[in-house]
Amino acid sequence: MQAIQQRFFYLFRSTKGLILVAIAMISLVTAVFGMLSGPMAEFGVRDVVVRLLHMQLIEAEREARIITLYHSIAMAVVSIEVYFITEFLKMKPRQHATINATITVGYLSVMIFGLLFGYFGHNWIFHGLFISGQVLVFFSGLMLAVALWPWKPEARTADKAYSHLGNTSNGKALSLERVAFFTMAVATLGSAIFGAIPGSYFGNGFEAFLAEDLIRVPEKTLLEDSIIGHLHIMLTLIAIALALLVGRWLDYKGMLHKLSMPLMIFGTIVVSLGAWSVVIFPWAHTIIYVGSVFVLLAALFLVIFGFSKLIRTRLAEQGIQKAGFWRGFKALLHDPLKFGMLWQMVFMNFTVSGIGIFMAVKLDEIFRVWPWREERIVLTGHWHILSGLIATIILFLYADYTGLKGRLRQWFGWLVILFSDLAFGSVTVFAIKRLFVSETDQQPLVNATMLLADIGLATVLVVLAVLMVWRLVDLFKRKGKWAKEFEETRLQ
Repeated sequence: MQAIQQRFFYLFRSTKGLILVAIAMISLVTAVFGMLSGPMAEFGVRDVVVRLLHMQLIEAEREARIITLYHSIAMAVVSIEVYFITEFLKMKPRQHATINATITVGYLSVMIFGLLFGYFGHNWIFHGLFISGQVLVFFSGLMLAVALWPWKPEARTADKAYSHLGNTSNGKALSLERVAFFTMAVATLGSAIFGAIPGSYFGNGFEAFLAEDLIRVPEKTLLEDSIIGHLHIMLTLIAIALALLVGRWLDYKGMLHKLSMPLMIFGTIVVSLGAWSVVIFPWAHTIIYVGSVFVLLAALFLVIFGFSKLIRTRLAEQGIQKAGFWRGFKALLHDPLKFGMLWQMVFMNFTVSGIGIFMAVKLDEIFRVWPWREERIVLTGHWHILSGLIATIILFLYADYTGLKGRLRQWFGWLVILFSDLAFGSVTVFAIKRLFVSETDQQPLVNATMLLADIGLATVLVVLAVLMVWRLVDLFKRKGKWAKEFEETRLQ
């Protein structure tokens, strides 16, 4: 009984355990419900899974089911980021414990009862618990914003190496990094309300829809614009939170830190206001672009700092004072986890940010000339690639945080980097294929990119499954890795 209690406390009271549970839940949901995708339907897998699990899939409810699935995964991802924030930033122990407990109950309620309601018959008690879970997640966000309040004495900084306002000599300087976290948290709460308002109209003349289905509808309703804005800003804020966490983990400081924190704060505010303004101004996307430039510039400074630090640290370990390009390059690639966190941000510009900006600039000239289905593919791929890259960065951060070492660290890091980038790069080529191949000549390219994407995604999922199975087996060991992590938590 004591052994079970210890493992329960590890999984639901320690930061590493909470993150492990959330990743495991996301992995399970992805594995099961990924079997319902188009490629799986072509192989007949979808029908087998539906019959085996007794799912009730009504075609008219497809959009609502997908939205429920997306929210279930997104809530878990947000929870992981909250766990990292409460661990990395100073706050009262009681706040740390209360926030983590509340959001854990919240996201698990959303995931379990939302999916039961959406895919296994409409028990409306489950729907009520699904909504209640979202309320708990939102309430934990309110508590997090209070805990992150940057103007309280214990949140101020005395270290002049970090971005700040005021005099550090008396220890009362305002930490701009703390302000950036607080701004992100408040913007996320506002953006959640932005999506919750139209959601509250379901059943009162408002029906579920996928944002990509309305791209060529000339006149959208206020609620439809609100949903589209909610989708864009929530993904952006999740990415901003992750960039701040990576910077915190890598001990981001110095001149670049002092430049990037004001840019991140201003960019977060502007891009949020732009997304919220889509319900008012038809030109609100311009505001979003302006805010995005500041956010991307702040992320660029983080990457420059991180790459430079990785090279310096490795060369110092080797006792090398001066190194040429090749040695510096090898030093940069020595640690795939820390390199992967930063490289995926760079790769994101080629597959997400760059494509998005190009699409916005050439929308009427190129993309609106294409058949509707082709433009829809670009947008769908855009959002999914961004989500996938965010997921890989979280995996790298978690693996590094838990102290993955040796060959396992190398194999895990490089397999995820190479095969996720293979998959996302292939999907990007598939999405924009009409730029360089005609419809009549596209089939060889489509076949090749889809095969490479399937190979890449399958490999990443297998690697993740191996990691999860290893951690599951470890839980059954009396003195496994979990026991060491649990003991570290108790000593803190």
